[in-house]
Amino acid sequence: MGDWVHDLPIWAMVPVVFGVTYLVACGILAIVLALAKGERVRIFTGVSPALLSPLGVIFGLMVIFIAAQVWGDIDRARTAVNREASAIRMVALLAPAFPGDSETRLRGLLRRHVDEAVSSEWPDMARQSASLKVAAPALSEGLQLTLALEPKSQGQILAQREIVAGLENAMDARRQRIIASRSSVNWIKWNCLFWMAICMLIAAAAVHCNNRGAAALAVGIFATGVAVSVLLILSHDRPFSGAISVKPDVLQQARPD
Repeated sequence: MGDWVHDLPIWAMVPVVFGVTYLVACGILAIVLALAKGERVRIFTGVSPALLSPLGVIFGLMVIFIAAQVWGDIDRARTAVNREASAIRMVALLAPAFPGDSETRLRGLLRRHVDEAVSSEWPDMARQSASLKVAAPALSEGLQLTLALEPKSQGQILAQREIVAGLENAMDARRQRIIASRSSVNWIKWNCLFWMAICMLIAAAAVHCNNRGAAALAVGIFATGVAVSVLLILSHDRPFSGAISVKPDVLQQARPD
C-alpha cells in the first residue's frame, strides 16, 4: 500500500477502499457473466455453492491473522510512548533534588527532547523513516549531566540513581516506539488477502451465473465484506500514520513547564 493511502483521513479512505473494491467486483462479475454462455454455463453452475463457505472461512481467518498483527503493533507503540512519558515525568519530579542550575538544565533538556520528538521524530515515524542511528541528544546530555553531579546527601544519591534509571528507561522507550513505527502489513500478506478476495468473488459470480440478479447480489455482499475488512486493516496498518494513530499527546503532557 502506498503512503498516500495511509495518510488519507477516514472520510476519504472509505470511498477509495469501497470504490476500488466495487469496481473490481463489477469487473469480475461482468467477465464471468460474459463467459457464461453455451457449454460454459453448465461448467460454472457445476461449481458447488458449498464452496463459498470454506472460502469465506479462509478469508476470515486471514483477516483475523493480519488484524492481530496490526493491533499488536499499535499496542506496542502506545505502550512505548506511555512508558517514555512516565519516565520523563518521573525525572522532572526528581530534578528539584538538585536545585539551581542543575535542575534548570535538566528540565530544559527534557523540554527539548519532547519538542524534538513531536516536531521532528513524529513526522519521520509517520513516513517510516525514523532511524535509531542517532541517539536522543537531549536525553544523552541529560544522562551525562546527571552522572556528573556530586550528591551531598543520601537523598541526592537516591535521586541521582532514579534519574539515571528514568533517563535510560526513556531512551529505551524511544527506541521501542521507533522500532514500532516501522511495522506494517507486508506486501505478501496484502497480496494473499487480495487474491483470496478475488477467488471469493469469482466463485460467487460463477455459482449464480444463470441468474444475473442473484449473481450481482452475491458479489455485492462479498465485495462489501472485503471492503470493510480492508478498511479495518488499512486504517490501523501503521501505528504512527493516518487518522487512527498513536499521537504524542501523552508525551506533551509529561513535558516540564
